[in-house]
Amino acid sequence: MSWHVAEEDLRAYARGELRPPALWSADAHLTSCARCREVLAEVSDPVALDAGWDRLDTELDAPRAGLLEGLLVRLGVAGHTARLLAATPVLRGSWLGAVVAVLLLSVGAGHAVRGGEFPTPFLALAPLLPLAGVALSYGPVLDPTYEMTVVAPMHGFRLLMIRTVAVLAVVLGLNGLATLALPAYGLRALAWLLPALALTATGLALTPRLGPVLAPSLVGGAWLGLLLTADALRTGADVPLAPFTLAGQGVAATVAALAAGLLFLLRDRFDLCQGRAV
Repeated sequence: MSWHVAEEDLRAYARGELRPPALWSADAHLTSCARCREVLAEVSDPVALDAGWDRLDTELDAPRAGLLEGLLVRLGVAGHTARLLAATPVLRGSWLGAVVAVLLLSVGAGHAVRGGEFPTPFLALAPLLPLAGVALSYGPVLDPTYEMTVVAPMHGFRLLMIRTVAVLAVVLGLNGLATLALPAYGLRALAWLLPALALTATGLALTPRLGPVLAPSLVGGAWLGLLLTADALRTGADVPLAPFTLAGQGVAATVAALAAGLLFLLRDRFDLCQGRAV
């Protein structure tokens, strides 16, 4: 190769002062000329060069905000909180798709029953979805980001509440949309809401003692057992199950309030849960 970039041009190139078309010629030539690259390294400021590499490394290593994280930031959520929410395992397409499918099946079952009956399949299943969602969002067994949360400088209870609010907002919103698909039942189609809050709060309150897998599993099993018992005791197919009567709704509200109070009292124990595999 007979032509090389002049040393003065290389100095200007290193300072970022070389202008087109000489800049374009230098760029094209440097990619194929080892000699000019050696001269460029000699005339470049090593401090500026190291700073440039540091900036490049930082830019390449910086995590890129996803769609959900960017949307949350635009809505006013703090950047670090938005990242925690975006990393919540259950806020993913596969899990949300499964929830939507289950709700559609439940709504279909509700439409299939006779007009005088309760949409029992939907009302029985809807309270379990937020309970399962919260369980899947926290703990070493099912959370792929658990190791990072253990070493994060954040109160375990605060992390749990952030993820719980995110899960409840999504699941309760989907349940609410499913309820709109059952207009013939009126307010009776909302009978899942208080049991859902009661189950979720109870599962959270039992987590420090039983762990994030066993606690919601027992609560969910107890709910199914209660429904089976209520079904065995009711006097007719057109009579609602006890948890969905006015008295049952009052009991659910009381359980939710007591469990929320117990959860607040036990909030410091969630730091201990983060430090051990529960």
